[in-house]
Amino acid sequence: MTCTAKRKSVNNISATNILPQTPFWAKVKYQQGFVPQGFELTVSKELLNPYTESGKLVHEDLLILIKYVNEKDCFAYVPYGPKLEPKFEQQGMFLEKLSEALKPHLPANCVFIRYDLIWENQWAEDESYYDDKGNWQGPPSAQTQEFRVNFGTDYWNLKKSPGDALPKNTFFLDLEKKDEELLYEMRYNTRYNIRQAFKKGVAVKEYGVEMLDEWFLLYEETALRKGIEYQSKDYFLDLFANQDEQVRVCLLMATYEEQVLASMFLVLSNKRATYLFGASSSHQKQVMGSYALQWEAIRRGKEFGCEEYDLFGCAPNLDKSHPLHGVHLYKKGFGGEIYHRMGCWDYPFDQGSYELMKALELNK
Repeated sequence: MTCTAKRKSVNNISATNILPQTPFWAKVKYQQGFVPQGFELTVSKELLNPYTESGKLVHEDLLILIKYVNEKDCFAYVPYGPKLEPKFEQQGMFLEKLSEALKPHLPANCVFIRYDLIWENQWAEDESYYDDKGNWQGPPSAQTQEFRVNFGTDYWNLKKSPGDALPKNTFFLDLEKKDEELLYEMRYNTRYNIRQAFKKGVAVKEYGVEMLDEWFLLYEETALRKGIEYQSKDYFLDLFANQDEQVRVCLLMATYEEQVLASMFLVLSNKRATYLFGASSSHQKQVMGSYALQWEAIRRGKEFGCEEYDLFGCAPNLDKSHPLHGVHLYKKGFGGEIYHRMGCWDYPFDQGSYELMKALELNK
């Protein structure tokens, strides 16, 4: 079963729905200290699916970000990749062969490769991991996950990462549905709030970089109010500066009586719209500005030709103690399907250095 990797210009990575696997994302992350590398993969279809006729090959592009943690050591990070998704029982074998194929192309001091897997979580299809109300309870222990994923591999070298980087749980909306159908599938309160917002005079418009200061004030206020880490203003300048023919960046703002109530960065990549960042005011909540904003984002995604809308992050279930419980309820109200990803997995090349780096990561 074949799996090979050939270097490819990052700028020539093919168009994809998966925003963190685009040249746009590579340029943005370069500004944050990552070194982007592009690859073309050639993979036997039978490595992805053992029931496929042998001898057939599939090609796919891959973006890797190299991050130096000190003068001596670095690691390779694959944001929401690889895009090729094997059958559950083939995932470990595929990642092992891919890692070994990539190893000669990575820096000699690369301690490990980290895959931020976009694949559906293996335990999300297991009914025993749901409670009697249909809430997914999450995957089993890291040890149990590693046993299943490594089963059938040669080296049993895949490790569940200490944490996850990009959102592991999200809601997807089907943008191929008509507006009336999308509204009908929302929760009653969500649909009502959208209509009330527009009746009360909320206006939603798209702005450019000239409104970045206004955005950042609201974004910073939101982050401080919720006690979460936030990006610098320069990061959002980079989003605007690096958009290209594949990726469009939209800054949307919902206003009422000349006051900005809610704002978001909507990013359109190929056939997917992504709600990348959002912010909201603690004032005038009764006019439901954030609901009008989200509905306008959905409509703009449809106009752009997107087939799906990624709400980009939520709690895994309705547990009230989860820090994203409120976000989960808000996003769930728009009627999408929840999707649970596999999250981050590591393939160490240097076991000793990897264990040290993992310990440092856990103690942050």
